[in-house]
Amino acid sequence: MFAILDIESTGGKYNEEGIMEIAIHRFNGHEVVDKFIGLINPERTIQPFVVNLTGINNKMLHSAPKFHEVAKRIIEITEDAILVAHNAQFDYRILRTEFRRLGYDFKRKTLCTVDLSKQLIPEAESHSLGKLVRSLGIPVTDRHRANGDAIATLKLFKLLLAKDSDKTIIKSVIREESTGELSSKQLDIVENLPSEVGVYYMHNKDGEIIYIGKTKNIKKRVNQHFTNVGELARKLQKETKKVSFEKTGSELVALLKEYHEIKGNSPKYNSKKNKNGYSYGLYLNQDKKGKLGFVAERANGQSNRLSSFGSLKASKAFLQKLNRELSLDQTESTVEREQRIAQVFQKYSIDHRSLALVDRGRELGEKSVILVEKGHFLGIGFVELNYQLNNIAILEKLITAMNGDENSTFIIESYLRKRNRLSVLELNQ
Repeated sequence: MFAILDIESTGGKYNEEGIMEIAIHRFNGHEVVDKFIGLINPERTIQPFVVNLTGINNKMLHSAPKFHEVAKRIIEITEDAILVAHNAQFDYRILRTEFRRLGYDFKRKTLCTVDLSKQLIPEAESHSLGKLVRSLGIPVTDRHRANGDAIATLKLFKLLLAKDSDKTIIKSVIREESTGELSSKQLDIVENLPSEVGVYYMHNKDGEIIYIGKTKNIKKRVNQHFTNVGELARKLQKETKKVSFEKTGSELVALLKEYHEIKGNSPKYNSKKNKNGYSYGLYLNQDKKGKLGFVAERANGQSNRLSSFGSLKASKAFLQKLNRELSLDQTESTVEREQRIAQVFQKYSIDHRSLALVDRGRELGEKSVILVEKGHFLGIGFVELNYQLNNIAILEKLITAMNGDENSTFIIESYLRKRNRLSVLELNQ
């Protein structure tokens, strides 16, 4: 559990500042479950430069509650949570100072989004909150007010969690939380999982990821792990002490995340995948009469490949479907035939194309994006605004980079064969 925090202080000498506005969003890693926002009477004068920066003046705070009147609420909303703030050292110090004045030793673990963004978005020109979120196309309102900055920090933190492919953040949090054996029953773990599309991570008592999976229903799939009787299920039942997850909205995003995060984390109970998930392909071919069509062959690395398959049977089955789509009538010209074959490539192949494949997001108003450049898979991301989607420079910053390979292409093209719900945007490079 996280508590996204932003504080506006009065300014003044070190450790003599007071809190004049605070915003806390209790965030479970996926959604805000509680929030506390409000002005506070700091019982001291606000420095003039702070008034100019925030628009908050002494008159506005005259009837606001004093800190001791809201202290209990702050303790409750941050209990068993890690404080997350942009420049967390400052906000945490100010908060501890206010509690110290009341004779209470307020202690919480902290995460700083400045430090995290330097690790996960090192290419950013600036890691200040305002400049960083603007460069990412994240909308900000009420800048330099507690709730406006807290919401911006929350959106940035969500992006950082998504970019953290090695799961360094979550593993460190779980390692801090786990002391001894887990007391909760496994069915209690399942109860707190969503029935949504995503990727789940099974952790041992040290926080290490021992298994990664993707599913259309996280709750149902993890429950199966805990109730099955196979050898893998027994190992997971014995060693799993916590399950974390990431909702993706899109099944294709889940497929790609699962593949790349298994490759990057090497969980001990995920089976080792072959170098290629496919061994056959459909290739453009010209018969003896000069008629263009497709033929199923063992994968050969040629550039005229339409799509890849895991078996000869699957490739031949799809070939039959294509032959029905492309059946010639007597009046069709060679040019018309070539045009229809080009349309087939547009429908089923990403070869040599630069695309944004757009699907459902994790929540209402959000879209997921799979970015492809010249046939090469670059990564995945989430956008809320068409501006972010239509601006390639911003889109590339929002993307969680992944090292695309032939298996990534296989996953994407296999999905395109089975489902046509994706919106495909051609990108001009």
